[in-house]
Amino acid sequence: MNKLIPNLELGAQLQMVVAVIFSILVFSSLIFFAWKKLKPGALIEELVVRLKSWWVICFVFLFAALAGPMATCIGLGILSFFALRELYTHLKLRESDRSILLVCYLCVPVQYYFAYKGWYNLFVSFLPVFMFISIPFLLVMTGDTKDIVRSMGLMPSSLMIGIFGISHMAMLVCHPALNTNPDVGKGLLLFLIFLTQINDVMQFTFGKLFGKHKIMPTVSPNKTWEGFIGGLISTTVIGYFMGFLTPLHSWQLIVVSFSVALFGFIGDAIVSAIKRDFGVKDLGDSIPGHGGYLDRIDSLTTAASPFFHIVYLMILI
Repeated sequence: MNKLIPNLELGAQLQMVVAVIFSILVFSSLIFFAWKKLKPGALIEELVVRLKSWWVICFVFLFAALAGPMATCIGLGILSFFALRELYTHLKLRESDRSILLVCYLCVPVQYYFAYKGWYNLFVSFLPVFMFISIPFLLVMTGDTKDIVRSMGLMPSSLMIGIFGISHMAMLVCHPALNTNPDVGKGLLLFLIFLTQINDVMQFTFGKLFGKHKIMPTVSPNKTWEGFIGGLISTTVIGYFMGFLTPLHSWQLIVVSFSVALFGFIGDAIVSAIKRDFGVKDLGDSIPGHGGYLDRIDSLTTAASPFFHIVYLMILI
Protein backbone atom coordinates (compact mmCIF):
# COMPACT_ATOMS: atom_id res chain seq x y z
CA MET A 1 0.00 0.00 0.00
CA ASN A 2 2.91 2.34 0.69
CA LYS A 3 4.02 1.90 -2.90
CA LEU A 4 0.56 2.70 -4.23
CA ILE A 5 0.24 5.91 -2.23
CA PRO A 6 3.72 6.65 -0.84
CA ASN A 7 2.60 9.90 0.71
CA LEU A 8 0.34 12.84 0.15
CA GLU A 9 2.67 15.44 1.64
CA LEU A 10 2.51 18.60 -0.42
CA GLY A 11 4.94 21.42 -0.90
CA ALA A 12 3.85 24.92 0.02
CA GLN A 13 3.06 25.82 -3.61
CA LEU A 14 0.87 22.76 -4.14
CA GLN A 15 -0.89 23.42 -0.84
CA MET A 16 -1.65 26.94 -2.04
CA VAL A 17 -3.25 25.66 -5.26
CA VAL A 18 -5.35 23.08 -3.42
CA ALA A 19 -6.50 25.82 -1.02
CA VAL A 20 -7.36 28.13 -3.94
CA ILE A 21 -9.35 25.43 -5.75
CA PHE A 22 -11.41 24.53 -2.69
CA SER A 23 -11.91 28.21 -1.85
CA ILE A 24 -13.34 28.79 -5.33
CA LEU A 25 -15.69 25.82 -4.93
CA VAL A 26 -16.86 26.92 -1.48
CA PHE A 27 -17.34 30.53 -2.61
CA SER A 28 -19.25 29.40 -5.71
CA SER A 29 -21.44 27.12 -3.60
CA LEU A 30 -22.39 30.01 -1.32
CA ILE A 31 -23.09 32.35 -4.26
CA PHE A 32 -25.24 29.76 -6.05
CA PHE A 33 -27.13 28.94 -2.84
CA ALA A 34 -28.03 32.62 -2.37
CA TRP A 35 -28.85 33.03 -6.07
CA LYS A 36 -31.17 30.02 -6.01
CA LYS A 37 -33.01 31.38 -2.97
CA LEU A 38 -33.36 34.93 -4.32
CA LYS A 39 -33.98 34.23 -8.01
CA PRO A 40 -34.74 30.58 -8.84
CA GLY A 41 -34.75 29.53 -12.48
CA ALA A 42 -33.51 27.04 -15.05
CA LEU A 43 -30.05 28.62 -15.37
CA ILE A 44 -29.23 28.47 -11.67
CA GLU A 45 -30.57 24.91 -11.46
CA GLU A 46 -28.16 23.88 -14.23
CA LEU A 47 -25.28 25.69 -12.52
CA VAL A 48 -26.01 24.01 -9.17
CA VAL A 49 -26.01 20.55 -10.76
CA ARG A 50 -22.74 21.34 -12.52
CA LEU A 51 -21.18 22.62 -9.29
CA LYS A 52 -22.09 19.42 -7.44
CA SER A 53 -20.36 17.46 -10.14
CA TRP A 54 -17.34 19.75 -9.92
CA TRP A 55 -16.89 18.83 -6.27
CA VAL A 56 -16.62 15.17 -7.25
CA ILE A 57 -14.40 15.90 -10.26
CA CYS A 58 -12.15 18.09 -8.10
CA PHE A 59 -11.52 15.31 -5.57
CA VAL A 60 -10.85 12.76 -8.32
CA PHE A 61 -8.39 14.92 -10.26
CA LEU A 62 -6.62 16.19 -7.15
CA PHE A 63 -6.08 12.61 -6.03
CA ALA A 64 -4.73 11.71 -9.47
CA ALA A 65 -2.40 14.70 -9.41
CA LEU A 66 -1.11 14.38 -5.87
CA ALA A 67 -1.00 10.64 -5.15
CA GLY A 68 1.95 8.40 -5.99
CA PRO A 69 2.83 7.58 -9.63
CA MET A 70 1.30 4.08 -9.42
CA ALA A 71 -2.02 5.41 -8.09
CA THR A 72 -2.00 8.12 -10.78
CA CYS A 73 -1.42 5.56 -13.57
CA ILE A 74 -4.09 3.21 -12.24
CA GLY A 75 -6.64 6.01 -11.86
CA LEU A 76 -6.00 7.46 -15.31
CA GLY A 77 -5.97 3.96 -16.81
CA ILE A 78 -9.44 3.33 -15.41
CA LEU A 79 -10.53 6.67 -16.87
CA SER A 80 -9.21 5.62 -20.29
CA PHE A 81 -11.07 2.32 -20.04
CA PHE A 82 -14.38 4.08 -19.40
CA ALA A 83 -13.69 6.59 -22.18
CA LEU A 84 -13.12 3.73 -24.63
CA ARG A 85 -16.26 1.97 -23.45
CA GLU A 86 -18.34 5.11 -24.03
CA LEU A 87 -17.00 5.37 -27.59
CA TYR A 88 -17.58 1.71 -28.38
CA THR A 89 -21.12 1.93 -27.01
CA HIS A 90 -22.00 4.31 -29.85
CA LEU A 91 -19.82 2.97 -32.64
CA LYS A 92 -21.72 0.69 -35.01
CA LEU A 93 -19.04 -1.95 -35.25
CA ARG A 94 -19.33 -5.13 -37.28
CA GLU A 95 -19.84 -8.45 -35.53
CA SER A 96 -16.37 -9.53 -36.66
CA ASP A 97 -14.86 -6.48 -34.95
CA ARG A 98 -15.87 -7.68 -31.50
CA SER A 99 -12.83 -9.88 -31.06
CA ILE A 100 -10.50 -6.96 -31.83
CA LEU A 101 -12.15 -4.88 -29.10
CA LEU A 102 -10.34 -7.00 -26.52
CA VAL A 103 -7.02 -5.99 -28.10
CA CYS A 104 -8.04 -2.33 -27.88
CA TYR A 105 -8.94 -2.64 -24.21
CA LEU A 106 -5.67 -4.46 -23.50
CA CYS A 107 -3.83 -1.44 -24.88
CA VAL A 108 -4.87 0.46 -21.74
CA PRO A 109 -2.71 -1.44 -19.20
CA VAL A 110 0.18 -1.74 -21.68
CA GLN A 111 0.28 2.00 -22.40
CA TYR A 112 0.03 2.95 -18.73
CA TYR A 113 2.67 0.39 -17.79
CA PHE A 114 5.06 2.09 -20.22
CA ALA A 115 4.12 5.42 -18.64
CA TYR A 116 4.65 4.12 -15.10
CA LYS A 117 8.09 2.76 -15.98
CA GLY A 118 8.98 6.03 -17.71
CA TRP A 119 9.87 4.22 -20.95
CA TYR A 120 9.49 7.25 -23.20
CA ASN A 121 10.28 5.67 -26.59
CA LEU A 122 7.88 2.76 -26.16
CA PHE A 123 5.27 5.08 -24.64
CA VAL A 124 5.19 7.46 -27.62
CA SER A 125 5.41 4.73 -30.29
CA PHE A 126 3.22 1.88 -28.99
CA LEU A 127 -0.18 3.25 -30.07
CA PRO A 128 0.54 5.56 -33.05
CA VAL A 129 3.10 3.19 -34.61
CA PHE A 130 2.68 -0.44 -33.58
CA MET A 131 -1.07 -0.56 -32.90
CA PHE A 132 -1.94 1.54 -35.96
CA ILE A 133 -0.34 -1.26 -37.98
CA SER A 134 -1.41 -4.23 -35.85
CA ILE A 135 -5.12 -3.48 -35.49
CA PRO A 136 -5.81 -3.13 -39.26
CA PHE A 137 -3.91 -6.40 -39.81
CA LEU A 138 -5.93 -8.16 -37.09
CA LEU A 139 -9.10 -6.89 -38.78
CA VAL A 140 -7.86 -8.37 -42.07
CA MET A 141 -7.19 -11.69 -40.32
CA THR A 142 -10.89 -11.98 -39.40
CA GLY A 143 -11.56 -12.54 -43.12
CA ASP A 144 -14.46 -10.05 -43.18
CA THR A 145 -13.68 -7.32 -45.73
CA LYS A 146 -17.17 -5.78 -45.78
CA ASP A 147 -16.81 -2.15 -44.51
CA ILE A 148 -13.32 -2.99 -43.23
CA VAL A 149 -11.97 0.45 -44.13
CA ARG A 150 -14.43 2.05 -41.71
CA SER A 151 -13.31 -0.25 -38.90
CA MET A 152 -9.65 0.38 -39.76
CA GLY A 153 -10.27 4.07 -39.23
CA LEU A 154 -12.53 3.90 -36.19
CA MET A 155 -10.69 1.48 -33.94
CA PRO A 156 -7.15 2.94 -34.07
CA SER A 157 -8.60 6.46 -33.81
CA SER A 158 -10.49 5.46 -30.67
CA LEU A 159 -7.16 4.56 -29.05
CA MET A 160 -5.84 8.04 -29.71
CA ILE A 161 -8.94 9.70 -28.23
CA GLY A 162 -9.44 7.36 -25.30
CA ILE A 163 -5.88 6.43 -24.32
CA PHE A 164 -2.98 8.22 -26.00
CA GLY A 165 -3.70 11.82 -25.04
CA ILE A 166 -4.84 11.06 -21.50
CA SER A 167 -1.86 8.79 -20.80
CA HIS A 168 0.48 11.77 -21.19
CA MET A 169 -0.88 13.00 -17.87
CA ALA A 170 0.59 9.88 -16.27
CA MET A 171 3.92 10.38 -18.02
CA LEU A 172 4.17 13.85 -16.45
CA VAL A 173 4.59 12.28 -13.01
CA CYS A 174 6.57 9.23 -14.17
CA HIS A 175 9.18 10.46 -16.65
CA PRO A 176 12.52 10.26 -14.77
CA ALA A 177 13.93 13.48 -16.21
CA LEU A 178 10.86 15.48 -15.17
CA ASN A 179 10.74 14.05 -11.66
CA THR A 180 14.17 14.45 -10.12
CA ASN A 181 12.08 16.47 -7.67
CA PRO A 182 8.70 14.68 -7.18
CA ASP A 183 6.89 18.00 -6.77
CA VAL A 184 7.78 19.03 -10.33
CA GLY A 185 5.70 16.31 -11.98
CA LYS A 186 2.83 16.81 -9.56
CA GLY A 187 2.91 20.55 -10.12
CA LEU A 188 2.91 20.17 -13.92
CA LEU A 189 -0.03 17.76 -13.81
CA LEU A 190 -1.99 19.99 -11.47
CA PHE A 191 -1.18 22.99 -13.68
CA LEU A 192 -2.46 21.14 -16.78
CA ILE A 193 -5.67 19.93 -15.14
CA PHE A 194 -6.47 23.27 -13.53
CA LEU A 195 -5.73 25.29 -16.67
CA THR A 196 -7.71 22.97 -18.96
CA GLN A 197 -10.78 23.17 -16.75
CA ILE A 198 -10.42 26.94 -16.29
CA ASN A 199 -10.26 27.29 -20.07
CA ASP A 200 -13.60 25.47 -20.38
CA VAL A 201 -15.11 27.79 -17.76
CA MET A 202 -13.68 30.94 -19.36
CA GLN A 203 -14.87 30.01 -22.84
CA PHE A 204 -18.32 29.19 -21.47
CA THR A 205 -18.46 32.47 -19.51
CA PHE A 206 -17.25 34.75 -22.31
CA GLY A 207 -19.53 32.95 -24.76
CA LYS A 208 -22.57 33.50 -22.53
CA LEU A 209 -21.73 37.16 -21.85
CA PHE A 210 -20.50 38.36 -25.24
CA GLY A 211 -21.05 35.54 -27.75
CA LYS A 212 -22.60 36.68 -31.02
CA HIS A 213 -20.53 35.18 -33.83
CA LYS A 214 -20.67 31.39 -34.04
CA ILE A 215 -17.53 29.47 -34.99
CA MET A 216 -19.07 26.17 -36.08
CA PRO A 217 -22.87 26.44 -35.99
CA THR A 218 -23.50 23.02 -37.50
CA VAL A 219 -21.18 21.23 -35.05
CA SER A 220 -21.53 23.13 -31.78
CA PRO A 221 -23.94 26.08 -31.96
CA ASN A 222 -22.95 27.38 -28.51
CA LYS A 223 -19.31 27.99 -29.44
CA THR A 224 -18.59 31.56 -30.47
CA TRP A 225 -15.53 33.54 -31.52
CA GLU A 226 -16.00 35.77 -28.48
CA GLY A 227 -15.99 32.78 -26.15
CA PHE A 228 -12.98 31.22 -27.88
CA ILE A 229 -10.87 34.38 -27.93
CA GLY A 230 -11.91 35.40 -24.40
CA GLY A 231 -11.01 31.94 -23.11
CA LEU A 232 -7.72 31.94 -25.01
CA ILE A 233 -6.59 35.26 -23.57
CA SER A 234 -7.84 34.76 -20.01
CA THR A 235 -6.45 31.20 -19.79
CA THR A 236 -3.05 32.41 -21.00
CA VAL A 237 -3.04 35.16 -18.35
CA ILE A 238 -4.16 32.79 -15.58
CA GLY A 239 -1.54 30.24 -16.67
CA TYR A 240 1.16 32.90 -16.47
CA PHE A 241 0.28 33.66 -12.84
CA MET A 242 0.01 29.94 -12.02
CA GLY A 243 3.56 29.45 -13.22
CA PHE A 244 4.88 28.90 -9.69
CA LEU A 245 3.64 25.31 -10.12
CA THR A 246 6.12 24.73 -12.93
CA PRO A 247 9.86 25.12 -13.58
CA LEU A 248 9.10 27.22 -16.69
CA HIS A 249 10.22 30.77 -17.47
CA SER A 250 7.85 33.63 -18.30
CA TRP A 251 7.85 33.29 -22.11
CA GLN A 252 7.56 29.51 -21.77
CA LEU A 253 4.51 29.88 -19.53
CA ILE A 254 2.83 32.08 -22.13
CA VAL A 255 3.47 29.53 -24.91
CA VAL A 256 2.36 26.56 -22.81
CA SER A 257 -0.77 28.26 -21.43
CA PHE A 258 -1.78 29.43 -24.91
CA SER A 259 -1.32 25.89 -26.26
CA VAL A 260 -3.45 24.38 -23.47
CA ALA A 261 -6.28 26.80 -24.29
CA LEU A 262 -5.99 26.24 -28.04
CA PHE A 263 -5.72 22.44 -28.00
CA GLY A 264 -8.35 22.22 -25.26
CA PHE A 265 -10.78 24.00 -27.56
CA ILE A 266 -9.83 21.64 -30.40
CA GLY A 267 -10.56 18.60 -28.23
CA ASP A 268 -13.93 20.00 -27.23
CA ALA A 269 -14.78 20.64 -30.89
CA ILE A 270 -13.71 17.13 -31.96
CA VAL A 271 -15.83 15.41 -29.32
CA SER A 272 -18.75 17.72 -30.17
CA ALA A 273 -18.51 16.59 -33.81
CA ILE A 274 -18.40 12.95 -32.70
CA LYS A 275 -21.56 13.43 -30.62
CA ARG A 276 -23.23 15.19 -33.54
CA ASP A 277 -22.42 12.21 -35.74
CA PHE A 278 -23.78 9.81 -33.11
CA GLY A 279 -26.89 11.97 -32.70
CA VAL A 280 -26.53 12.29 -28.91
CA LYS A 281 -26.20 15.22 -26.50
CA ASP A 282 -23.79 13.35 -24.22
CA LEU A 283 -21.68 10.25 -24.69
CA GLY A 284 -22.84 8.92 -21.32
CA ASP A 285 -24.62 9.79 -18.09
CA SER A 286 -22.00 8.76 -15.55
CA ILE A 287 -21.47 12.29 -14.19
CA PRO A 288 -24.70 14.21 -13.35
CA GLY A 289 -24.73 17.56 -15.12
CA HIS A 290 -21.72 16.72 -17.26
CA GLY A 291 -22.70 13.62 -19.24
CA GLY A 292 -20.13 10.86 -19.54
CA TYR A 293 -16.43 10.62 -18.75
CA LEU A 294 -15.38 11.60 -22.25
CA ASP A 295 -17.72 14.61 -22.16
CA ARG A 296 -15.80 15.86 -19.15
CA ILE A 297 -12.25 15.16 -20.34
CA ASP A 298 -12.74 16.06 -24.02
CA SER A 299 -10.32 19.01 -23.72
CA LEU A 300 -7.68 16.91 -21.97
CA THR A 301 -7.69 14.28 -24.73
CA THR A 302 -6.01 16.78 -27.05
CA ALA A 303 -4.39 19.25 -24.62
CA ALA A 304 -2.37 16.76 -22.54
CA SER A 305 -0.06 15.40 -25.26
CA PRO A 306 0.99 18.79 -26.75
CA PHE A 307 1.46 20.09 -23.20
CA PHE A 308 3.75 17.20 -22.28
CA HIS A 309 5.88 17.41 -25.43
CA ILE A 310 6.22 21.20 -25.34
CA VAL A 311 7.25 21.10 -21.67
CA TYR A 312 9.55 18.13 -22.36
CA LEU A 313 11.35 20.08 -25.09
CA MET A 314 11.56 23.26 -23.03
CA ILE A 315 13.01 21.56 -19.96
CA LEU A 316 15.28 18.94 -21.50
CA ILE A 317 16.57 20.59 -24.67
